Amino acid sequence: MTEHVNTGFERGTDGPKVILAGVDGSESSLRAAAYAAGLARRQNALLALVYVQPVVPAGAALGAPVADTTGEIAEGLVAEIRASAERLKGIYEVRWEFHTFRGDPYAGLVGAAQELMADAVVVGASEQAGHRIVGSVAIRLVKAGRWPVTVVP
Repeated sequence: MTEHVNTGFERGTDGPKVILAGVDGSESSLRAAAYAAGLARRQNALLALVYVQPVVPAGAALGAPVADTTGEIAEGLVAEIRASAERLKGIYEVRWEFHTFRGDPYAGLVGAAQELMADAVVVGASEQAGHRIVGSVAIRLVKAGRWPVTVVP
């Protein structure tokens, strides 16, 4: 009988090591971050808070002022998310990191989860009415089938 020695990365064997929470400043995303922080604390996992900054297509921007305004809004949101993350850190005593990616929310979260080798993804339920028809980022992440996904209302 041969003994098997696992020398590579394997998901889901000893509980999650990295729990990714997508945050965008919405109430549901902040609840998702709080929920993920609790999971990370109980599992002694790293909490990776990820904000995906939207990219304005070149054709959609009507010159530099619009692009500058978009950047200012994004910077303000990043500051707000960082402040929320600092408050969570004190409450939950959890190891955490904050990451910013650029792109559409789904592709950004997928890329972040792959790059950070996430074991689980936590997102807030979409607060946009149109997503009931088109499908939310959460539904697309679940359908991708790469990680356990928790959707927090």
